[in-house]
Amino acid sequence: MSTGPYKIVNARKRRLTRLADLIGATLSLPWRRWRRARPLDPAEVREILLIRTLYLGDVMMTVPMLRPLRERFPGARITLLTAAGAAPLLEGNPDLDALITYDPFWFSDRSGPLDYLRWRWRMRRRRFDLVIEARADIREILMLVRPLRATHKVSYGVGGGAWMLTRVVPYPGVRHKVEYHLDLCRALGCRVEGVHWDVHHSAAERAALQRLLAEQGVTAPFVAVHPGSRLALKRWPAARYAALVERVARRLGLAVVVLGAPGERALVAEVVGAGGPRVHDLSGRLGLRAMAALLREARVLVCNDSAPMHLAAAVGTPALALFGPSSSVETGPYGLGHRVVEVAGLWCRAECDEHGCRHPERQWCMRQLGVDQVFAVLCEMLGAEAAAGANWSQNCHSPGSLSIQ
Repeated sequence: MSTGPYKIVNARKRRLTRLADLIGATLSLPWRRWRRARPLDPAEVREILLIRTLYLGDVMMTVPMLRPLRERFPGARITLLTAAGAAPLLEGNPDLDALITYDPFWFSDRSGPLDYLRWRWRMRRRRFDLVIEARADIREILMLVRPLRATHKVSYGVGGGAWMLTRVVPYPGVRHKVEYHLDLCRALGCRVEGVHWDVHHSAAERAALQRLLAEQGVTAPFVAVHPGSRLALKRWPAARYAALVERVARRLGLAVVVLGAPGERALVAEVVGAGGPRVHDLSGRLGLRAMAALLREARVLVCNDSAPMHLAAAVGTPALALFGPSSSVETGPYGLGHRVVEVAGLWCRAECDEHGCRHPERQWCMRQLGVDQVFAVLCEMLGAEAAAGANWSQNCHSPGSLSIQ
């Protein structure tokens, strides 16, 4: 059992995790010596619990685990424990049998210790053959995994809590989170052939979206823009989004749909600005499933590092993602056809926990991304449409010296 090295950016959390592991590993040593790890026989696995709670983008990047698990354990019932807000995205998924929702109070302000005790009471009689904790976080392993009755408890050890697991998967190094999750499947003997993730919409949902677009006067092709993000440090300035939206609408003649949560209406109002009749504000009008359905119809999504970026990737829409403090290597849009615009060689990124800025100029990384550069990359992504009759290349500028992938 290894308690390090840790993949925890925040120094205080890293120290506390190391201390908790030292105490826990020492006190549990007699029990761990007595316990014998049983071999994993796929024929004996009847109940699987996959755990991935917050956040929405992270939950979506866990969805590709379901198909390999289904194929490796065909006789098993697969349950996902996730946050209540993410549950709608999993509806209708053929590789998932059941959902359990719980918002951990150590991550979310939607619940407290009493909600946790109620969850423990609900789960007291459940029995699982295999529990997989996908985040690799000592809090989830301690509070969610350890209390469960399960033969096999599997995760990485880089977030602490390895001593509470029956199997610790070796950390593969920094890579995209989709692959980070799929490596858990590979360690269990799953074959991973392609990445299968989607939001499964009914015909009624698709028809409802088409009615909404028609009511709003949105015509295809259109560009979707999502200027928000859960963390303020990840947001490109609203004024620059507004300038970009105006260029797309006026120079390219395309419809633009600006998206946002109900709490982001003021931000979206800044972005919509004076974009003209081709710019449509749908902030607060769409639930998660409807947003995913709209993104499926969009030509491109322009966004920050945020959940809609992963939704677009899941439904097959190219995303133009603007990155600053976070690592695009780990959380960029996964798959082909996407582009990332970011500052190359950013010295403070490796130690950024995304809640506080260490750079002398706050949010410097996002403010270095210019409208000209982003617009040029968007033109390149829309290039296939140019063949249909729109001479857009004359209106595109050079992307400059930023790192553009």
